[in-house]
Amino acid sequence: MSGWLSALFNTLDPFCGPAGIFTWFGGTGLVSCGDSGWGDEIAFGVKVTISLALATLPVGLLIGFLIALAAQSQEKLLRLAAGIYTTIFRGLPELLTLFIVYYGAQMLIQSVLAFFGYDGRVEINAFVAGMVALAVVFSSYSSEVLLSAFRAIPRGQYEAGDALGLRRGKTMLLIVLPQLIRIALPGLTNLWLILLKDTAYVSVIGLADILRQTGIAARVSKEAFLFYSIACLLYLALAMISSVGLGFLERWAKRSEVRR
Repeated sequence: MSGWLSALFNTLDPFCGPAGIFTWFGGTGLVSCGDSGWGDEIAFGVKVTISLALATLPVGLLIGFLIALAAQSQEKLLRLAAGIYTTIFRGLPELLTLFIVYYGAQMLIQSVLAFFGYDGRVEINAFVAGMVALAVVFSSYSSEVLLSAFRAIPRGQYEAGDALGLRRGKTMLLIVLPQLIRIALPGLTNLWLILLKDTAYVSVIGLADILRQTGIAARVSKEAFLFYSIACLLYLALAMISSVGLGFLERWAKRSEVRR
């Protein structure tokens, strides 16, 4: 069964499969698949980029949701903490945040372990470091979008939940959250497209994404314009596919709106 599935996935591969882009247009040149070209490496970079963005999205949304809840809390300390968090990570460049997470966290863990007598080398996985760095940046922006959406929901919606005898968690889940998603979706769509582009930063810490794979191919082959043009086309294709999918999702979310 595993061999059958592997053959099916290889057949449906949009890059190096029988009907893949690099198979049809690469020929036997530099972008072909196999030992003669860089098609396999670039295809792997696309998969890493998509995987990183998809792994970052739920983590960033969850943190952003919690920050938005804290920002509208009645507790002054929580509001202050939320304000400091968003100010820091919206103010720092994404690349600097990535360096802090990747190198700073390694140094911190190394120091803690050395305190307990462990002298071995500690190295953080580049994928995990990239996901954490991008998630905290994404959450700082998404929290503002979600906070605006929270403020757009009338207080009467919460009161209606109380009148029905629902606990605050049930009110949030059944009444507030569906409206929150519908209101915040356009802003979150823009943030998703920004996140897709920001994944290119992870190439500086050695993660084999689109930019790193095309960069290596450009340096080895001396065909920088060709491979960086391919990178541009791949990012544009991902953005277009995302826009179409998110546009459909936005229309689906607004299906319950009363037409005026």
